[in-house]
Amino acid sequence: MLAATGSAVGLGNIWKFPYITGENGGGAFVLVYLFCIAAIGIPIMMAEVMLGRRGRQSPVNTMAYLAKEAGSHKVWKYLGWMGVVAGFLILSYYSVIAGWATAYVFRAASGVFVGQTADGIGSLFNDLISDPEKLLAWHTIFMVSTMLVVSRGVTHGLEKAVRFLMPSLFILLLVMVGYALNSGSFSEGVDFLFTFNFDALTAQGVLIAMGHAFFTLSLGMGAIMVYGSYLDKEISVAKTSMGIACADTAVALLAGLAIFPIVFASGLEPGSGPGLIFNTLPIAFGQMLGGTFFGTLFFVLLVFAAWSSAISLIEPLVAWLIEKKGMTRIRASVWSGMITWVLGIGTVLSFNNWAENKIYGMTFFELVDFLTANIMLPLGGLLIALFAGWVMKREHSKDELAIGSTLWFQLWLFLVRFVTPIGVIVVFLNALGLF
Repeated sequence: MLAATGSAVGLGNIWKFPYITGENGGGAFVLVYLFCIAAIGIPIMMAEVMLGRRGRQSPVNTMAYLAKEAGSHKVWKYLGWMGVVAGFLILSYYSVIAGWATAYVFRAASGVFVGQTADGIGSLFNDLISDPEKLLAWHTIFMVSTMLVVSRGVTHGLEKAVRFLMPSLFILLLVMVGYALNSGSFSEGVDFLFTFNFDALTAQGVLIAMGHAFFTLSLGMGAIMVYGSYLDKEISVAKTSMGIACADTAVALLAGLAIFPIVFASGLEPGSGPGLIFNTLPIAFGQMLGGTFFGTLFFVLLVFAAWSSAISLIEPLVAWLIEKKGMTRIRASVWSGMITWVLGIGTVLSFNNWAENKIYGMTFFELVDFLTANIMLPLGGLLIALFAGWVMKREHSKDELAIGSTLWFQLWLFLVRFVTPIGVIVVFLNALGLF
């Protein structure tokens, strides 16, 4: 449960949520995102945890086993494969962004943010991402550290770290919200986050909100299924899923409350893209009392939050290599990490040497991000819902969920059978201009 929480709470909440909220108009986007978490995310998370605990194997082998148990076609194993591939692709760019955070640990510790203007902070960030050698070095450091933890397993590696790191990150975000409260633009930031201006929201924005609900909860990428396979029988799937979703959503909203007041107080644009937190929070750290200490601590915890999520992204592939190829955990970790590192070079170059090379109007990084977050994860979630709701035998799902109340089980079944599939399909068609 701790590992799954660490998987959900990461860069998606603190790095990605604020900048995509800024790009899609604020409050209306947040409202759609929260609806997607409640009506689509939590039911699918329950389904994915349930499938993992029932199969007790890697996502590929779990889906093959469960399809056989249900008397269905073995083609369902490719749902497991799609999750593994999606997680692998996401980690290839996730590691590069986490490398930015790692670099900022040392920048914060050196006191470089003290007294800097918004333009000065912006120049520091641009200097970092325009240097491919620096980005490659930080990407390498992060991937090596990730594979070291993966090689030790979930219990001895990730779980011990998450016990301390997640509460610390939450407390530090509260400190940042306290600073934002006195920034002079807190009410403007709150209005931006919670004023529902639907004129600023497009069909593409709705797709991004749904995709981010899957991204931030780690759904459809095999991670939650793997952690479900490690979950003890007596632990409630429903309570675990709702607890993870609530913690994840709280961190995302706190990040928004910490960042947007500083954005407006500094005269920055909320829709300034992936570099948003690296251009805003250092301004606060440079001006607040004890900013060097808090800035260093914040980016250390951000790196660890990214670390916990990165481990969950690669774990499905590692688990499959151990089961299917008979590799040791260490060897499987090394091979998985090397392949991911190589693909990550494309993201490194997307911010400098390849910045002008576009595929369908997107850089390599933007294309991988779009395909995974907006296509593969929602599609994976849709298929998980269809399998759990229509293919898996009802007595098996009822036994695994162990909700107790027949009414609550029927509500979950209704959501995964009808609400979730229809919602995902309608958003897909709308975004493609077909609905």
